[in-house]
Formats: sequence, structure tokens, C-alpha cells
Amino acid sequence: MTTHERWMTLALKEAQTAFSKDEVPVGAVIVHGGVVVGRGYNQIEMMNDPTAHAEMIALTAASSHLNSKWLKGCTLYVTLEPCPMCAGAVVLARIPTIVFGCYDPKMGACGTLYSITEDKRLNHRAHTIGGVRDAECGELIKEFFRKKRKRSS
Repeated sequence: MTTHERWMTLALKEAQTAFSKDEVPVGAVIVHGGVVVGRGYNQIEMMNDPTAHAEMIALTAASSHLNSKWLKGCTLYVTLEPCPMCAGAVVLARIPTIVFGCYDPKMGACGTLYSITEDKRLNHRAHTIGGVRDAECGELIKEFFRKKRKRSS
């Protein structure tokens, strides 16, 4: 197992927590110097807040932990390709590397629909690696929506 795959395991645990709370199962961890400094899972329904994405919660936690708005030297691991809001937050936080699990054909802003994290017009770019543990990350989201559809029928 690669280093990225190992850290993605922790992001998947966060996604499982979201799943258990009936939230879209996306999880994120931020690593600095081999230590998790921020973690989060989707809490949109729980907080009644459209910005309560896993990445946003992890960014806030990491900034608090490191006492810095800049998250230089950090890597963000997230189970789903970030949306435009989260990709923009990664740029604003100056995170140098982002690693995500499955691609998001509807909202993906790290290569699928947009490439915000690598846009040369912006003042910061994040090296972006997609598809790490893609099948596991994608299956968790598919299972969540299968269960949702079953309940509503």
C-alpha cells in the first residue's frame, strides 16, 4: 500500500462516519509532517449548512491546529474530487498537494469539469492526484444513494 493509499484509509473512515449519520459519505484528512492536523466529514444536513463539506471542516481544523491561515507543507486527502467551493478553499489555504479518491462527474473541480487547483491564472496551485482508492471511495457513495432511493420508493 502506498503512502497516499494509507492516508486515504483515514479519509474513508471519515466518510464512513458521514454515511452512518445519513450524510453524503465524503471524508477528508489533512496531513502535515506525517501527522493528521485536520479531519472532517460532510455535515451539510446535520448543520443545515451548504458549506459544511468535509474539506471545509478539515481546513478549519487544520488552520486552528497549525494556528495559520496558510497550510503550506500540508496534503489534503479527500474521498471525492472537490467541488468548486472546496477547490477554491484549497487554493486560498495554499495547500501544495491534494489527493482525492473518486472523480465527480457532476461537480468535480480538480480536473473533471474544472481544474481550479491547477489553474495558472490563480496565485497558487496545488499538485493534484486523483483516483487513489477510486473504487472504494466511489462504491461508498453509490451505496449511500442506492439506500436513499430504496427508502424513497
